[in-house]
Amino acid sequence: MKPLKEFTIPFVGLKVGKHQFEYEISETFFEYFEYEDFNNVDVKVDLVLEKKTTLLELHFKISGFVNINCDLTNEPYNQTIENEFDLVVNFGDEYNDENIDILIIPHGTYEINIQQYIYELIVLAVPIKRVHPGVEDGTLNSEILEKLEQLSPGLKEEKQKEEDIDPRWNTLKKLLTDK
Repeated sequence: MKPLKEFTIPFVGLKVGKHQFEYEISETFFEYFEYEDFNNVDVKVDLVLEKKTTLLELHFKISGFVNINCDLTNEPYNQTIENEFDLVVNFGDEYNDENIDILIIPHGTYEINIQQYIYELIVLAVPIKRVHPGVEDGTLNSEILEKLEQLSPGLKEEKQKEEDIDPRWNTLKKLLTDK
């Protein structure tokens, strides 16, 4: 895959100090990666690149929302996401990205591409279990939720089982609590 030009930062011409970059991420960004879990994406990326004499420090901060489908009801909803990440870019003999937060690039490199880091920050900011907020507070009306409620073993069955127990067992249970 050819890297996207807008996410390539030519740092060789920058002065020593802090530099700010802002990116607006939409669903076309994820089409490049062939990632199809998001229905809609509106994420803002704030990047502070601090150039020092021997290394670069990058601080990523993302915020916004992704529209995803609920795991329970398959209803789409907007999931707000926020995430931060610090990356140190150092210079060495050969390219090495084995460490999570340290990137080593060869001497003489004049630019760095950050699209993979932005992609991973957004994908990892989404919760593993995706539950529609309407499910949690009980305001979502869905056929799937009604069917799940009908088929789930409820508290009513437990109460009926307790009532069907032979009364002699209840007397024995009192012995356990009377100590």
